[in-house]
Parts: sequence; structure tokens; C-alpha cells
Amino acid sequence: MKNGKNLKVKALVDSRCIHTEINEQLVKKKRIQMKPINFSFKIFNADRTKNREVTRVVPLEIEINKHKKQLEAAVTDLNRMDMFLGHD
Repeated sequence: MKNGKNLKVKALVDSRCIHTEINEQLVKKKRIQMKPINFSFKIFNADRTKNREVTRVVPLEIEINKHKKQLEAAVTDLNRMDMFLGHD
């Protein structure tokens, strides 16, 4: 994270996921700083039901097996999952 904190999370890699998302409850619980975006977009669940509009993101540095990547994760409701990693 931007503030240098490390956090281990359970993430689902989803090849049909367009954006990387992080669970809003996790963000609030861990007091992760969010930043507003100047636009919004809709998120749909796997069953095609509407989730909610995304208006905030969390800047992150993701590390998987020593591979690091900077990205912004959309803050939304992911139920019991911490994070969905979009994969293209």
C-alpha cells in the first residue's frame, strides 16, 4: 500500500474480471486510505446482478512470487472475498 503497510489477503484471479477490486469491508476494517475518482462505473456480479457504482479506489502494490505491480483497486462489496484480481 502507499503508506508502506503490508497486508496478506485472499484473492481470486478472475479472467472475466475487467478491474481489480478490493472488499470495502476490508478497507474499512484495516483503515486503508481510499481516494475518490472523478468518474464512476458499475460493477456486476458473476450472476449478472448489479453490485454498486464504484466511486473510490485504493492505490496498491501487489506482489505475487516476487513479481510486483502498481495498480488501483476499485472499492466495492465482495461478500466474503478480500480481493478479485482482474486478469486479461
